Amino acid sequence: MPRIRHKSLDCSPGCAVEATLQLIDGKWKGVILYHLFEGTLRFNAIRKRLPNITQRMLTAQLRELEHDGFVLRTVYPEVPPKVEYSLTARGRTLEPVIMALKKWGDEQTEFVHRETP
Repeated sequence: MPRIRHKSLDCSPGCAVEATLQLIDGKWKGVILYHLFEGTLRFNAIRKRLPNITQRMLTAQLRELEHDGFVLRTVYPEVPPKVEYSLTARGRTLEPVIMALKKWGDEQTEFVHRETP
């Protein structure tokens, strides 16, 4: 099912937040971006870091990130094919956002573990 995209961001003060969340939505996009902050990775290197993701889902998420201008996919003309993924300048601008989400998640996860009997 294709994602619904905003055509303009003048609908309400919170509309930009909704549009941003739509761009990085999904179970895996934020985690993929997080790992790419460390540097360029090949497909299997990303997959090893995310053992619960299927190959199909990883491919789909990477394609969406590439389509949205966050990830650069570089194919090298060799046999077997070599493909690398890296962040674009636009993708790098998400680092403070993703790191803030990680920090908040770490704090909340710690809180949940302390509260659980």
